[in-house]
Amino acid sequence: MNPSSWMPPVAWSLSHAQTVIEAAATVAFAASGLLEAARKRLDVVGVCVVAGLAAFGGGTLRDVLLDRRPFFWVAHANWLWVLLVACVAAMWLLRARHVPITQRAMQWPDALGLGLFSASGTQIALQMSLPPLVAVLMGVVTAVCGGMLRDIVINEIPTALYDRRPYAVCAFAGGWVLVGLNHLRMDDAWALPLAAATATLLRVAGMLTEVRLPSWREDL
Repeated sequence: MNPSSWMPPVAWSLSHAQTVIEAAATVAFAASGLLEAARKRLDVVGVCVVAGLAAFGGGTLRDVLLDRRPFFWVAHANWLWVLLVACVAAMWLLRARHVPITQRAMQWPDALGLGLFSASGTQIALQMSLPPLVAVLMGVVTAVCGGMLRDIVINEIPTALYDRRPYAVCAFAGGWVLVGLNHLRMDDAWALPLAAATATLLRVAGMLTEVRLPSWREDL
């Protein structure tokens, strides 16, 4: 039997596993945006905007590049209500309890969202029969661009560009893990979490160690 005969057909809608992964990534990046907005002491509108850009920015840019409709947040409009309610509630809670917000606190949900979005973005591109390298780059776009928009809006150099610790490289590696697992015909329900975990764990390892990417010398 031809192996391709029992593979699921290409579909424009997300599979159940992809929907779960994309939803979890959206929550994680929304949390990172919310924490950054709170650290900058933005008002409630600013908090919602920054959290929304972090949560939906990367996936929207991916869908624009792939000419894919509807966007995730359009197809699942209830997530917009969840985001708005969560932002208002979290802002009230953080203000009431005077919880200190550090940049380090933002990096943990950001690492989780990075891994999840890199896997879902790569899988969506693979379903559209794009070459593996292009699919992996679409995963990187999905994982990185939401955080870049978040940082730009709060007047910070994007973490992906200055952090020196592996960031986009982790998403790139996670995407290739998914390509390899798909090549081995592993079920998406296992392949997506494993690829996401790879990217997230690589990012966490970079956060906890002294591994640094090559950069300019300080005296230049």
